[in-house]
Amino acid sequence: MKMETTAYTRSTRWPDLVVNKIKLTEPFEWLTKGWKDMRDAGRYSLMYGLGIVLISGLLTFALFATDNLFLLPFLVAAFFLIAPFLGIGLYQMSAHLERGESLKTCNALEAWKSNHTQISMITVGFLIIAQLWIAFNFILFALLYKGISPPIHNFISNVFLTEKGMLFSLASICVGFFFAFCAYLISVITVPILIDRKIDGFTAIRISIKSVLNNMLPMMLWAFLIVLIVGLGLITYYIGLIVALPIIGHASWHAYRSLVPST
Repeated sequence: MKMETTAYTRSTRWPDLVVNKIKLTEPFEWLTKGWKDMRDAGRYSLMYGLGIVLISGLLTFALFATDNLFLLPFLVAAFFLIAPFLGIGLYQMSAHLERGESLKTCNALEAWKSNHTQISMITVGFLIIAQLWIAFNFILFALLYKGISPPIHNFISNVFLTEKGMLFSLASICVGFFFAFCAYLISVITVPILIDRKIDGFTAIRISIKSVLNNMLPMMLWAFLIVLIVGLGLITYYIGLIVALPIIGHASWHAYRSLVPST
């Protein structure tokens, strides 16, 4: 069944963009609903998570095979930056479940087609932010070490246990936090909005930003929960992501539903 989107008819002026005020504990309710959606979607949701895990595993193997394993921490950080787009199929599943529709024909391509031009533009923006983050670390490595990185066999001791390594780590963390916060602002509910409503990407970004700024404490809690749950999935050699990613993806749909009033 083809998904129908709702036309956006409100004013796009910043003062006229309407977002709901939510309570601090709301993110835990999103997780509860995300868990329920994952159970209801069953194999569709878990297979989606497995697909992302397999791709992540292949990328990690490629880094190892090409002696670029030092890039892994920064690619993990980049993963968080592009994760809002990776969850597009999960948002679609939650939307189908919300309407009581079958998941047999539900897929990420269907979600993308619902507003493909705007979603594509936003995705390019996510990728640019991720590439800037990786490029910045290449530059730092080049400034601090001979070549683009310290030798992989003593990477940890060089990066974290030396004076210039600690300088690199501090600079990388500060810039990473800046990129992460900017990405979070512009993306936390942007893709779900674009799937659900006929709206331009710039307006969707501004609604996302206003949702965070108007609900700073609960949205910072939501960011912490995302990092915690996905982080636990990452340290289990990606296996935990099979469950973690679907939960966060489905919960993100409910975050959008809570934050943005129905038209």
